[in-house]
Amino acid sequence: MHTIQVQTDRREQLVDITARVEEVLVDADVDEGACVLWSEHTTAALTVNESADPDVARDIEAWLAGHAPEGGGYRHREGNADAHIKTSLVGPGLTLIVSDGRLVLGRWQGVFLCEFDGPRSRRVRVQVLPSP
Repeated sequence: MHTIQVQTDRREQLVDITARVEEVLVDADVDEGACVLWSEHTTAALTVNESADPDVARDIEAWLAGHAPEGGGYRHREGNADAHIKTSLVGPGLTLIVSDGRLVLGRWQGVFLCEFDGPRSRRVRVQVLPSP
């Protein structure tokens, strides 16, 4: 098990962590298998989406903010209920295929940590599983 530390600098932000996950794969020395990623936080999620154009991440941030707005009259007293809702919508974990020692991603795809209650220091756990 490996841990990736991610420091975010805004309340809502998608951070491309693809290269950092690939570094874990190099260390794991697994040619074929799966890579399981897990966010240890209830206000941060993980997703795969386009990484070539940063406007895609900004559009996702804006859409989620519009559908679960901060200060939307929620009951949760900490003031971050919107972040919990966004995390539930996006999800805290991913399972990705590993082939030839690399993540199997499409040409434009990247792996993102989705921050919904930052800025904060976040932990993403990475478990690389070899094929039987």
